[in-house]
Amino acid sequence: MEFVKYHGLGNDFVFVEDYENTLVGQGSVLAPQICQRNFGIGADGLVFITKPTDVYTMRIFNADGSEAEMCGNAIRCIAKHLWDQGLVQGSALDVGTLEGTKHIVRRGDDYAVNMGQPQWLAAQIPMEVATAEAIQTPVKLGDEEFAVTAVSMGNPHAVVFVDDIDHIPFTVWGPALERHPVFPAKSNIEFVEVLDRETLRVKVWERGVGPTLACGTGACASAAAAARLGFTERQVKVHLPGGTLQIQWHSDNHLWMIGPAQRVFSGRWELEQQHTNL
Repeated sequence: MEFVKYHGLGNDFVFVEDYENTLVGQGSVLAPQICQRNFGIGADGLVFITKPTDVYTMRIFNADGSEAEMCGNAIRCIAKHLWDQGLVQGSALDVGTLEGTKHIVRRGDDYAVNMGQPQWLAAQIPMEVATAEAIQTPVKLGDEEFAVTAVSMGNPHAVVFVDDIDHIPFTVWGPALERHPVFPAKSNIEFVEVLDRETLRVKVWERGVGPTLACGTGACASAAAAARLGFTERQVKVHLPGGTLQIQWHSDNHLWMIGPAQRVFSGRWELEQQHTNL
């Protein structure tokens, strides 16, 4: 199986062209093997590029084998791949996802993606709360109580604002909140520090992955939550451990994410490899 490795601000993926849909059905089994960083290639996710119609489509499996609806960093990488390989022409393209078709515009070395509209209804995220929306909703975790703002960017996000992102027990709070009973489908967790009205710092505990250097949908969710709560303007820079994304929440309610993508290397994975000890 031929593959190409890409990353978006350190959020890394193994891409496989699977136009005939011969491999995507094995994604939940292949992803944990391929993404394993000691015995496999190493990545946050395995991405199949399919083409069920005239639109290229992204199917992404997290490192634990679960399938994600959408991934902002991966979609920038797939856009770079399609352009660099000459598979598409022009300065704009559409890519299909499980969460719908996304429009991407190439801007020099950056890629601007229309990420769609944030969804606030708790039932759509999903989050099991008594209110229609979860805006600064109290969530208990042991002796701690978190004010959680939940938003869907096609996948579930729970945004928690903190005073100092460098001094939180990230690896304790992150997985515990991801699997909290209020999130029946689990959730991505964003810890957000507001630096000023145009700048955020964000650390993401990604559903099915764990700590990640960047998360495009998480950056969008954080920016939308901060703007809705009045902490920031509607255009912000989001500083993640792997780099910075620009997020713009336009008047039509659509969020645009702007950032880079980088090809790392290509190779061949032997499909018969099995790691029963993983």
